Amino acid sequence: MKNSVRVRFAPSPTGPLHIGGLRTALYNYLFAKKHNGTFVLRIEDTDQSRYVEGAEQYIKDALDWCGLTIDEGPNKPGDFSPYKQSERQHIYKEYAKKLIDSGHAYYAFDSAEDLDKLRKERESKGETFTYNSQNRTHLNNSLNLSDDECQKRLDEGQPYVVRFKMPMAKQLLISDIIRGNIQVRTDALDDKILFKSDGLPTYHFSNIVDDHLMKITHVIRGEEWLPSLALHILLYDALGWNAPEFAHLPLILKPNGKGKLSKRDGEKHGFPVFPLKWKDPKTGQISAGYREDYYLPEAVVNMLALLGWNDSSDQEIFSLNELVDKFDLTRVHKAGAKFDPEKTQWFQHQYIQKVDEETLANQFQKWLKIEKGIDSKIEYLRQVVGLLKERITFVPDFWEEGYYFFEAPQEFNPKASKKAWKDDTSEIISNVKTLVSKQDNFSKQHLQSTIKNWIQSQEIGFGKVMQPLRLSLVGDMKGPDVFEIIALLGKDEFIKRLEFAQNTLK
Repeated sequence: MKNSVRVRFAPSPTGPLHIGGLRTALYNYLFAKKHNGTFVLRIEDTDQSRYVEGAEQYIKDALDWCGLTIDEGPNKPGDFSPYKQSERQHIYKEYAKKLIDSGHAYYAFDSAEDLDKLRKERESKGETFTYNSQNRTHLNNSLNLSDDECQKRLDEGQPYVVRFKMPMAKQLLISDIIRGNIQVRTDALDDKILFKSDGLPTYHFSNIVDDHLMKITHVIRGEEWLPSLALHILLYDALGWNAPEFAHLPLILKPNGKGKLSKRDGEKHGFPVFPLKWKDPKTGQISAGYREDYYLPEAVVNMLALLGWNDSSDQEIFSLNELVDKFDLTRVHKAGAKFDPEKTQWFQHQYIQKVDEETLANQFQKWLKIEKGIDSKIEYLRQVVGLLKERITFVPDFWEEGYYFFEAPQEFNPKASKKAWKDDTSEIISNVKTLVSKQDNFSKQHLQSTIKNWIQSQEIGFGKVMQPLRLSLVGDMKGPDVFEIIALLGKDEFIKRLEFAQNTLK
C-alpha cells in the first residue's frame, strides 16, 4: 500500500454501542494494525437532537474494555484534532461554499410545510415525492432565483439548507473491497441535504470532509451505508479529492437469520447485544452488557471477529494478536452473519479455562461477598476453583456448581434420595463416620485409600457407600470427586453433614 493506512471508527453518541458497531471498530482496528497503520476514533455528534448524555464515554469505555486501543481520538489528540465533529463546525462551511461556487450544490429555501404539502399531493396520486433533478428547477432554491434575490434572502437570515446537486443521467461504477463493483445510476438518487437549517452539516457532508482532512485511506463501515456510497463518491469528485477505498461489512443477524440483531432480541431471549451495561438516562431502563454478565473481553472479541470473517481454516480460537496477523478484508463475507448466543457462551468457556486459578479465585471472592455476603479465604477458594473450573463458563457458575462448599444442604433431591438411601444406609454411614473421625491425615489420597479399603474389607458394593456419601455432602448426585469434597470440607463439617443426612433421611 502506497500511503500509510489510516482508518477511523466514527460512531454517533446517540445511545449505547451495539455489538454490530463494536465489530466495525474491531475490523478497523485489525486492518490498521495488520498494515502498521493508525486507528482513529472520531465522534460524529453533528445531530445534537439525538445526542444522549453518557453515550460518548460509553463508546470509549467499550473500546478500552475490548483492548481496542485508539491511536488518535478525543482523549488522544494527534495531528488532525479536534476529533469531535461538534468542535469542527468552523471547518465545514468553507467546503460547502466551495461546492456552491462550483455549481455542485445550491441553497434551498423550501419550508418544511411546503415540502410536506408536496409529499401529500404526490401521495394522493400514489406517487412519491423526491427532491431531485426531476423537480429541483421548480422549487424554492438558488437554482431558480436570481443571484440578487438569493443573496437578499441570505442577508435577511431566511432559513435554508444546502443541497447537493445530483448529476443527471450519470452511470457510476464504484469499487468496494468486499462487494466488488457496484453500478449506480444518478437518476435514482435525490439531492441530499449537506447543511441543515440549524447551521450544522449532515453526516454525509461532515463525514466526507473529515475523512479527507484526516487523510483516511480506507472507510470500513456497515452495509447500511451502502445506499449513501454513490453520494459520497460524487462529493469527493465534486471537491476534487481522491476518495478512500471502501469496504461495507455485512449485518449481524438475529439468531434465526431473519433481520438485523436488535436490542429487543437480546431482551426477549436473554443475551446482551451491548458490550457494557447501559442505563438509559431518560427512562432509567437498564440493558445488559457482556462485561457485567461476566464475559471475558477476549471471548467477545474472538466471537465478533468470526461474525462475518474467517481465515479459511478450521481454527476458531484467536488471540487479538493472531487476529491482527490473519485479518484480511477480502475474507469478509458479503452475506449477513447469524448471531449465535450458544456459540458465544462456547467462546467464553474456552477462554475462562485459560484464566489462572488465582485470578478466578479473587473474582469469585468478590462475587461471594457482594452477592451472598460470604467472606471466604482465598486459599480455600483457590482449591474450590481448581476443582470446578472445567465445569464453569462464568464466575457466578462457581456458586451454581459448588454452593455446597459454602453452605451445608438443608434438603435432599427426592429422586437421588430414593436411589441412594436404603434401609441399611444409615448404619453404613455411621461406620464410615466412625472410621473417618479417627483419621488425622485428611488428604484426599489418604481418605480415598482408607475408605476404599474399608469397603472392600466389608464386602459392600462401592455404590452403596459412595452415593449416600455424595448425597449427604452435596444434597444431590453432582459435584467433583467425593474424596476431593471430603478433604476440602474438613473432618468436623464432614461428620456434621453425615449426621444431618441420617436424621433427615431416616
